Amino acid sequence: MAATDVAARPQTPPRRPAGPSLRRRMITNALGTGLLYLAAAVTFGVLLWVIGYVAAQGFKYLGPEFLTQTPPGNPADAGGGFVNGIIGSLIVVGVATAVSVPIGIAAAIHMVEYGGRLAKVVGFLTDVLIGIPTIVTGAFVYALWVTRFGFSGYAGAVALALVMLPLVVRSTAEILRLVPRELREASLALGVAQARTVVSVVLPTATGGITTGVMLAVARAMGETAPLLLTALGNDLFIETNPDQRMSTLSLQIFSNAITGFKAAQARAWAGALTLIIMVLVFTAVARFAGRRSTVTSAR
Repeated sequence: MAATDVAARPQTPPRRPAGPSLRRRMITNALGTGLLYLAAAVTFGVLLWVIGYVAAQGFKYLGPEFLTQTPPGNPADAGGGFVNGIIGSLIVVGVATAVSVPIGIAAAIHMVEYGGRLAKVVGFLTDVLIGIPTIVTGAFVYALWVTRFGFSGYAGAVALALVMLPLVVRSTAEILRLVPRELREASLALGVAQARTVVSVVLPTATGGITTGVMLAVARAMGETAPLLLTALGNDLFIETNPDQRMSTLSLQIFSNAITGFKAAQARAWAGALTLIIMVLVFTAVARFAGRRSTVTSAR
């Protein structure tokens, strides 16, 4: 009986000694891990260097006056601030967000949930828009809008909307693909129409991820200068809240003050650059916070 039990037990194959193949894989893994850590350290170091240098220069001038006053009439004079550029950036980017986000989310929903030839065309056009330089986008809006209606905040908003649109479409499409198919199938099995399933099940599940993509697109638009040079043009003299007129943005004021030969103007440019970095970091932090609260992320 005991001999039979012993014979019936599965025989464990003997362990093979670690050969050159295993050692080679371990060495390759260690090298790959080391390269990844090195790349992360270099990226983090460059980021700290840029932020630290801009902060060191910008904090010399940044203060309550900078956030409440417009630039002086003579760029060589000290003092003044970029409050008109901050307000202009919020207005122009806000209008661009109101235009690009609904269109981008609708396009992403069609690509992921419905498909078809139109979805392939939308995906191709999205890839093309992502690869187009922003100065080309500004030139396109200049030829289409500015030559007919003149420079304005609306023209700048259209240009930034074209910059934001492919980012919103791609990020939304990727997060919609992460929504478990079982949720869609359960809703459809209950007799719910596909459109209602998208509105009541898919979108609420993906809200956090969609918000992350939108906020990152907003942060990208806040730092754009090239398309605004050909559309909004800028207005350093006073605060302009009507988008139908020429408007100054923070990025335009940084550019116009940085290229002058006056130290006072360059100091304002450093303070404006620091203000822009702070605003972008705030948007990025909001996006990260929204991403952590994403239902899709927690579900996976």
